[in-house]
Amino acid sequence: MTTPQTSRPGLAIRIFQFYRDGFRRMTVGRTLWKIIGIKVFILFAVLKFFFFPDFLATQFSTDGQRADYVIDQLTQPAQGYTNPVKGEKQ
Repeated sequence: MTTPQTSRPGLAIRIFQFYRDGFRRMTVGRTLWKIIGIKVFILFAVLKFFFFPDFLATQFSTDGQRADYVIDQLTQPAQGYTNPVKGEKQ
């Protein structure tokens, strides 16, 4: 006796359908998602201008100067770094 197998959609399709149907039936959740979206917009778009000024654009006039500054900052040894090299005494 063999039973006919019903074909089920793949795991990714079932997960997508689960979330799609859940978001369609939301009532309060839609309002909460709107609030979350507004907060994310404020954090990344508005506060960026106040707390993260474009330092390189204000300090240097050409891309070459900016690139040189970044390379210098990335290749400098850390200040106050006291971890000795293997075999070296403090």
